[in-house]
Amino acid sequence: MKISALRLFNVKRFGGRGVAIENIGDGVNVLCAANEVGKSTSFEALHALFFHPHSSTASDIRDLRPYSSGNPLIEADIATEQGRFRITKQYYGGRSARVTDIASGRLVAQADEAENFIATLVQGGTAGPAGLLWVRQGVTGLEKRAKSDEESERQVRASLLESVQGEVEAITGGRRISEIIQAVEECLSDLVTTTGRPKAGGRYHAAIAERDRLAEEERKLSGDVTALRDALDKRAHAVGRLAELDGTEDRQQRQQDIIVAQAAFDTAKAQGEVLKTAEAELKHVREQRGAAARELGAFRSALATAKELQNKQINAERHRGDAVDRRRSVSEAIETARAHAEAAETEEREARSLLARLEAAEKAREASERLAEFKERLSHAEATRIAIEEAEANLALVRIPPRAVEELQALEIEIAKLRAIEEAARPSVVVNYEYDFAARVTMDGTPLMSGDERTYDAQALLSVPGIGTIALQSNRPVRSDNRLEQAEAKRHTLLASMGVGDIAGARTLQQRAQQLDAELKLLRIQLSTFAPDGLPKLRTEVAARSVIDTQALELKADPVHVRSAMVAAEKQSRTAKLAVREVEPSRRSADDAFVAAEAALASLNGERTQIDAVLGPEDARGERELVLSRALSEIDLKLTTADAHAAALRAAAVDLESVEATLNRARSVEAAVAKEINALRETVVGLSGQIGARSDDAVEEKWGETKDALTAAETRVKAFELEVAVSQRLLSALETSRSQSRDLYVAPVISELKPLLGLLFDDVSIEFDDRTLLPQAITRDGLKEEVEHLSGGMREQLSVLTRLAFARLLARDGRPAPVILDDALVYSDDDRIEKMFDALHRQSRDQQIIVFSCRQRAFQRLGGNALQMTDWRP
Repeated sequence: MKISALRLFNVKRFGGRGVAIENIGDGVNVLCAANEVGKSTSFEALHALFFHPHSSTASDIRDLRPYSSGNPLIEADIATEQGRFRITKQYYGGRSARVTDIASGRLVAQADEAENFIATLVQGGTAGPAGLLWVRQGVTGLEKRAKSDEESERQVRASLLESVQGEVEAITGGRRISEIIQAVEECLSDLVTTTGRPKAGGRYHAAIAERDRLAEEERKLSGDVTALRDALDKRAHAVGRLAELDGTEDRQQRQQDIIVAQAAFDTAKAQGEVLKTAEAELKHVREQRGAAARELGAFRSALATAKELQNKQINAERHRGDAVDRRRSVSEAIETARAHAEAAETEEREARSLLARLEAAEKAREASERLAEFKERLSHAEATRIAIEEAEANLALVRIPPRAVEELQALEIEIAKLRAIEEAARPSVVVNYEYDFAARVTMDGTPLMSGDERTYDAQALLSVPGIGTIALQSNRPVRSDNRLEQAEAKRHTLLASMGVGDIAGARTLQQRAQQLDAELKLLRIQLSTFAPDGLPKLRTEVAARSVIDTQALELKADPVHVRSAMVAAEKQSRTAKLAVREVEPSRRSADDAFVAAEAALASLNGERTQIDAVLGPEDARGERELVLSRALSEIDLKLTTADAHAAALRAAAVDLESVEATLNRARSVEAAVAKEINALRETVVGLSGQIGARSDDAVEEKWGETKDALTAAETRVKAFELEVAVSQRLLSALETSRSQSRDLYVAPVISELKPLLGLLFDDVSIEFDDRTLLPQAITRDGLKEEVEHLSGGMREQLSVLTRLAFARLLARDGRPAPVILDDALVYSDDDRIEKMFDALHRQSRDQQIIVFSCRQRAFQRLGGNALQMTDWRP
């Protein structure tokens, strides 16, 4: 495929217009132009035409749209072995794709069929061979890029080399080894993942799952067989133990032991009840004897206490009389002292009151003076407030919006500018008379004076005396915008909002507003001077100060004499109070003594009343003491008899706990044997059921079959493991073999590169990367240098030369494609760039090369077919 022309319309900077590059021929074609002319735009448009479908809205296509938006149209003429064709694509609105035969004008394909036609030309899109040869500005192809992009290009280069080289030693390189490696990889992909783990859903994974299932089943059946054998052993042991426990002789002996122990327990229990009754009776007699002894002792103690209380009552009544006399004398002394203190306090209060009234009168006179001052300030403040309200009202009438005058001034300038532009664009007529005739040329009935310029709009009619009329047509296009009308309407609206007719009135209004605003600020300062805290606060303060006692203003006396009298009264009052405080402790002491005497007498009276209640009438106290003494003697005799009876029963009693322990032991033996017999019977029944169920299921036979199946499954898994290991080993050996034969494998591209490198260097060899099939290192003067460490110019030259080599291989493989370079030699020096020009011409003998560059002087020496960009419209 060769490109003979490129045309584009409404693409990027060419919004609303089109350009064309015609007469692109064989060999080297060069388009040199300054920056911003459209070289890179042409490259991107050509790239989109061949590699992006017409329905695409990808970012590369979005970037083609001009800033004013629109529908990019791209067209290219190409030549192939089948003939010459014109490919046309339009993106976005009216999107389409067409292929036309140039010779006949016949439509060959459109829409998707056209896309298929283009795909056969580039064979794989941007990842195809043609995509390797188109060098975008700033991209060498040797820099680090996305792994997916590198891999897709590597596969294309590998496919090309394999196609050119053919079979290399049958198995060690070329297509043959690639097919074998692909087959091995497909075999491995059926069995394992890329990390070597069994692939889900594959045969290897299914074999492992089957093995694991059989292993689990075998483990379960093995447990069932073990459980069956264990159940047989347990049932035999349970049957033997049951026969041992359930014998007739042993059962009768256990029952006889229980009967004997029960009889002994009943006898011992009866004896214990009799002894318990005797013990209770003995305890009751002892309690009676203690109560009688306590009652006799309490009676005799109460008799002694009664005699002591009688003497104490006599002393307490004497002390009470003394306390009453002392309390009466102290009360009289305190009343006298308090009367003197009250008189002194009254005299002090009168003096203090007089002095306070004198001070209040003085303060009232001062407050009256301050009230007059505050009333005057309030009067001035209210007057100022009224003036402020009037100024605010006046300012509201003349206030205009901020920057309104500036906006109006800008509109005046804009209107004058637009009118001047319109006036300048109007056509005009000037008549210069050679002779001074009386007759004059008239324009629309108005005479034209010599040298006067007269303008007109659409048309005008000139009347020339003696000749006729001349019609003038301006043919000036009607003004499409209405900016002047909009500006005048906006000015009218702004003037109406301010209530003035022109800008002078607006400025007068603005000055008046500024003057009123200054006056208003001055009035507010005056108001803050008269009422710093505001008028409400000042009114409140005036109202508060207006409350003045007028009677206090009339009180007059000598404050010094009144104060001296008050000091003397205070001194006399303090002396009287000290006298009261001096006698008050005696009052408290006398009260305390009286209270203590009363309390002691009351306590003795209470105790005497209690003792009398215990002893009873005084004449019957001797008889009662004799009765209590006889009752105690009778209870002592009764206690001796009960104690002897209880001792005799206690000596004959049997140990009830021992007898009960023997009975419990006999019962527990019988219960334990019965419980064990029942448990053994249940165990035998349960084990018999388990044994019967497992015998019916033939678990031992199933266990044997499962073990055999497990052995077979493990054999299959091992076979798969061996297959995977062998395949992985084979793949590794094949990769190693192909890597070892890489020099022979890349020989075609090296053979194409060698003469090209010879144009630039005397002695240079190149080494390709096994993974990317791109230059990895060069060796010159015996030193090896990695490509990534080379200068930008060297990497750029290697990139171009490598593409030229691959282009030659494509041509040899029957797939020729043009090499397109967009400013691809920007880092090369003058000497190297000329050698690169020689390389381009060397490769262009049977290869089309298209070069875009902004370096006009440097590329002037490239030669070739010089291309030009011309205007074009579809």
